[in-house]
Amino acid sequence: MTGLFEQMAPRPLADRLRPQSLADVVGQGHLLAADAPLGRMLAARRLSSILLWGPPGCGKTTIARLLAAHTDLYFEPLSAVFSGVAELRKVFEAARQRRQSGRGTLLFIDEIHRFNRSQQDGFLPYVEDGTVVLVGATTENPSFELNAALLSRCRVLVLNRLDDAALELLLRRVEQITGRRLPLEDEARAALRAMADGDGRYLLGLADEVVNATAEAETRLGTAELAALVQRRAPVYDKDREGHYSLISALHKSLRGSDTDAALYWCARMLEGGEDAAYILRRLTRFAVEDIGLADPGALTQSIAAWEAYDRLGSPEGDLAVMQLVIYLGTAPKSNAGYVAAKAARRSARSTGSLMPPMHILNAPTKMMKDLGYNKGYAYDHDAPDGFSGQNYFPEGLPRQRFYDPPERGFERDLRRRIDYWDRLRLKRQAGDTGGEAS
Repeated sequence: MTGLFEQMAPRPLADRLRPQSLADVVGQGHLLAADAPLGRMLAARRLSSILLWGPPGCGKTTIARLLAAHTDLYFEPLSAVFSGVAELRKVFEAARQRRQSGRGTLLFIDEIHRFNRSQQDGFLPYVEDGTVVLVGATTENPSFELNAALLSRCRVLVLNRLDDAALELLLRRVEQITGRRLPLEDEARAALRAMADGDGRYLLGLADEVVNATAEAETRLGTAELAALVQRRAPVYDKDREGHYSLISALHKSLRGSDTDAALYWCARMLEGGEDAAYILRRLTRFAVEDIGLADPGALTQSIAAWEAYDRLGSPEGDLAVMQLVIYLGTAPKSNAGYVAAKAARRSARSTGSLMPPMHILNAPTKMMKDLGYNKGYAYDHDAPDGFSGQNYFPEGLPRQRFYDPPERGFERDLRRRIDYWDRLRLKRQAGDTGGEAS
């Protein structure tokens, strides 16, 4: 009968895989282990009011529901989005009657930060006298969004975004419950986890799409096929004015090859053909930052100046500003190191998602944030020898990465010397040498 029902009304994977015990919850061992805050509360079977602060899809609602089950409390869920004072009064009255009959109530408030200050104050007497054990869930910083009085009566527990290992464990559970391996190449499987950005619920939704769309397929999906499937991005094709794109490509590649005369020819062809000079200037400005970059920082300045000159003069006088810019860009030293660095940094950002900055560089404007370790150990660089502390500014758990690798050309030759200098000094600071070094 159950199997027939599931065929008639299939349940989403996120619901089918909802943890049935706290041991099934992934990624939150720092709270649920035997020696962790919630682990100790459960061992003592005494649950105090808490606020679960964490990103979407990390298990806040599931943990609250399981806490009630493990402590034999009645689970009363409310959403601050849909509930008001009238609903709260009914809940508190029911909890009071339930308490008189010998059973406690765990009141779970999702999105608790959406209650206004007066509504939050309304919780206080019922939390204080034990009528309810309050478990609030929020994606927002509690020290900014919740009353100090309510914060003082609740313990704030910070949940982690799910890391790659936790997300992979969820995918294995999907395969276990569906009875087959997800039809994904290894790179596509990693891309699926990256798309989830630490959100387990979202990952299971993506996996559900893959499972449903490939039920009859025997082929394995690569990264491109996966992106097309779960994001449904249709490619855009512009088949008009082929000569327009051929000529701008010829201009761009001639400049990249430092063939100034050929670049002048193709630019002249476009201007003579009636091409919009603003379009040419936009592409030349893009060339300045993509193919010259910091090898000659003046390239971008010259591009903007030529653009402004053309806007003031118009054609035909302003055409000379366009051609003069072509000459400058064609004869400038070339480097795509900045372009490569930007792409590498963005790839890393996409693959690591929303990792938090290290605690020591986060400001701590509230007492709660200070108690959580925000800004602890931050070294003010201007007070350090050489104005350089050598502290780590990458997210915790993410190894230091080199995105920008300037060549020995043009102005970037000087930038490489500066970077090498900071690298040497950073190693000395990490080794414990606090002495200065002449630059």
